[in-house]
Amino acid sequence: MHSGFINLGNGARNMPIHPIEYRYSTGEMQNIFSYENRLDLMLKVEAALAIGHAAVGNIPKEAAETIKRNASLEIVSKERIQEIEHEIDHDIMAVVKALAEKCGDAGKYIHLGATSYDIVDTVLALQFKQGLEVIEKRLLELLKILLKRAENEKNTVCIGRTHGQHAIPTTYGMKFALWADEIARHIERISDMRKRVLVGKLSGAVGTMASFGEKGFEIREAMMKELGIKAARITNQVVQRDIHAEVIMFLALVSGTLYKIGKEIRNLQRTEIDEVYEPFTAKQVGSSTMSQKRNPHRAERVCGLSRVIQSNVIPALQDIALEHERDLTNSSVERVIIPENFVLLDYILKEMIDILDRLELNYESIKRNLNLTHGLIMSERIMIKLVEKGLSRQDAHEILRVAAIKVRREKISFIEALLENKKVAKHISRKELEELLNPETYIGTAVQQVEYIINELTPILEARLSE
Repeated sequence: MHSGFINLGNGARNMPIHPIEYRYSTGEMQNIFSYENRLDLMLKVEAALAIGHAAVGNIPKEAAETIKRNASLEIVSKERIQEIEHEIDHDIMAVVKALAEKCGDAGKYIHLGATSYDIVDTVLALQFKQGLEVIEKRLLELLKILLKRAENEKNTVCIGRTHGQHAIPTTYGMKFALWADEIARHIERISDMRKRVLVGKLSGAVGTMASFGEKGFEIREAMMKELGIKAARITNQVVQRDIHAEVIMFLALVSGTLYKIGKEIRNLQRTEIDEVYEPFTAKQVGSSTMSQKRNPHRAERVCGLSRVIQSNVIPALQDIALEHERDLTNSSVERVIIPENFVLLDYILKEMIDILDRLELNYESIKRNLNLTHGLIMSERIMIKLVEKGLSRQDAHEILRVAAIKVRREKISFIEALLENKKVAKHISRKELEELLNPETYIGTAVQQVEYIINELTPILEARLSE
């Protein structure tokens, strides 16, 4: 990504400002949304347009070949484009003029009939294509890790929590399988979304194709075939921004899942819970003053950056309602929110991949927490057993509720509180109660559900990885 300012002779220094330029990014996604890649794609789109014109006989094929041969930053320098833009204050025409300088007589055909957003929106489609490929690759990697962890922990019984309170037992395999299923849905969404969002544009100033004459459709088809994407079915001066909003919302949706996972890890790493730890290196420092600290700082970073990604949904939605055939209010917004969302999501995906791959489970604390209430978490099971013995569901529920209050107030064991109730003592023996209070035998179909998810998603994962 181009760092900080572009030096246009105004005294500005070339230095990074936004943290995605030096902290919260991966090189792969950074390159896709870099200033240099954007310029290079503009040159490629201009060349594809020339090929489209040549395909219908509007310009000589030799001219199109010359334009294509020179449409690269290896030939058209970034510095020359910047110099022209400083003079004319128009980024697209700066690219056109700089390319034309390298193409001799063929240069007169560059950008023939096009409006700026024929180029800009087609470049965006190409960046979407490149960016979504990276996101999909990360999601597949994350899914693979989650399925592996689900398999490894399918029998690890732990306490389930609702409203922050101990509920009934579940398993760590269930946690990982649940997350895996959610990630799999995001992978499905990418496949479904591609046919709508990977669309370029060639329709002129207000979408009528007037500048391309009767062969507009043919020119557009040849141009998009060269670029490997489809054309939007109909546009005005721009591709309609519901398409771009869908991309931004998808990225935010994925970030929401990562936020969810990160928040769970952070809560489970609390000192009082102590069930999981995110990776921590031998020389890593948790706090500048409290040397004992082992903070879940990476999960916190995932959650924090997810908020930024999600906040960009609102301006993306507002960009849909442009005035008449278009205004320019979307342009500045998209220059910020599209690279931000792609770069930041890619970064936190990579963070979460490593966190989950090397996540440590404290089995001793998991077991301790499972038994922390000395059996109160098994109230549901005993209630069901009392109903089997002939009590009404409502009566059984009340007996268990009162017994639980007694345990908390009098600090006695749950089994003693239950046996003090004559109805319980009449129907269930102490030995049977002891068996019923074993949390590890009350996980329902948790193991089977995890195995089902693994069996359902593994073939999908393997098929996608082999593509």
